[in-house]
Amino acid sequence: MQFEPWIEERVLARQGVLHPYDRLDAATTAFVIVDLQNYYTQPGFQGECAPARAIFGQVNQLAAALRAKGGTVVWIKTSADGADQFWSHHHRHMLTPERSARRLLELGSGHAGFAMPPALDVQPGDLTVVKRCYSALAPGASDLDAVLKARGVRTVLIGGTVTNVCCESTARDAMMLDYATIMVDDALAAVTPYEHVHSLNNWMLFFGDVLTVDEVVTRLG
Repeated sequence: MQFEPWIEERVLARQGVLHPYDRLDAATTAFVIVDLQNYYTQPGFQGECAPARAIFGQVNQLAAALRAKGGTVVWIKTSADGADQFWSHHHRHMLTPERSARRLLELGSGHAGFAMPPALDVQPGDLTVVKRCYSALAPGASDLDAVLKARGVRTVLIGGTVTNVCCESTARDAMMLDYATIMVDDALAAVTPYEHVHSLNNWMLFFGDVLTVDEVVTRLG
């Protein structure tokens, strides 16, 4: 991703280099792929982010490259089971009754919306973590932090959808928990290009690095 000069200047002033990670140790790196379920990627579902379908190839490419070098691939899935209770403010005040009901239905763990599209290369050795809200690392949202720590993960690569909501929320919490965190530009998708770029600009300014799939693979050696 090409950043505007003023963003690069501020990043350089803060940390001395634009991209701080010259090499990535695959053994301590996880590719955390957020919410590429049918509900968020396929036509007909309420949460569809149509641009997400265009990143499937890049997601598969990076997952395969990391697996081949001994890294960890984690697929994050959102479940709305019981969300009208544990996330009641969101469902009562931030969604219309119709949208709330549809989210509870289509993101239920027994619904087709919860499943992963067959075009994604989910392998038996990959990990799957189910989360309850935007960030997989928010308190009580999932056991992702424990899963990563058990694998000795210190670097987290973030892909999936949508860039500026669940992906950015999870990435921010990863950074706060002291993981080196990289948003993978072409393995992320938002509803509009503006939202995608705005999110990554802000991420670069304050939170971590932004690289492409090819740039990540190069750093994996």
